[in-house]
Amino acid sequence: MEDTASLWRTDPATFRDVVINRKALEAALAGECPPVERVRYLALLGRDTEALDEGFKLLPHTPDRRELLLVLAQINQRQYRWHDAAVLHEKALRTVQSPEEEAYVRHHIGRRLFDEARFRAAADEFQWAADLYRVAGHPQFAEDNRQAMRHALHVHSAERGGGRPAFELS
Repeated sequence: MEDTASLWRTDPATFRDVVINRKALEAALAGECPPVERVRYLALLGRDTEALDEGFKLLPHTPDRRELLLVLAQINQRQYRWHDAAVLHEKALRTVQSPEEEAYVRHHIGRRLFDEARFRAAADEFQWAADLYRVAGHPQFAEDNRQAMRHALHVHSAERGGGRPAFELS
């Protein structure tokens, strides 16, 4: 099976997953593909209904529950079903057993909040993920999330008129 980095990537400006090589992704889907990746690939190919059906059928039986919940949340997110995505993110949070695992889920929550145009809240989640990754001893993931936080704050500031951030009560 081909390396996933050659199939799809996350756009650093939008935090959305984008297909790099559609034919290779379709070939990977047609071959032997782990069940959670199959759901992800169906979604990446725009086959959301099929991906949701397979994903929810797989959910009670998969040992990779957290990852599947996050994939299902992304599908809902792409359909602008924010509440459904948030519920799945909360379920994923209930599965974490370490700071690293929580950081991973927090990063996904930040991506959803950014997609919802809740840029300040997204920045907070990315900062939280960065702190958790730092504590877990993953400095590169921590830095990646700090960069995501800065990007979200930049977009937040630009949306408010580009100047100083508006006064906010804390």
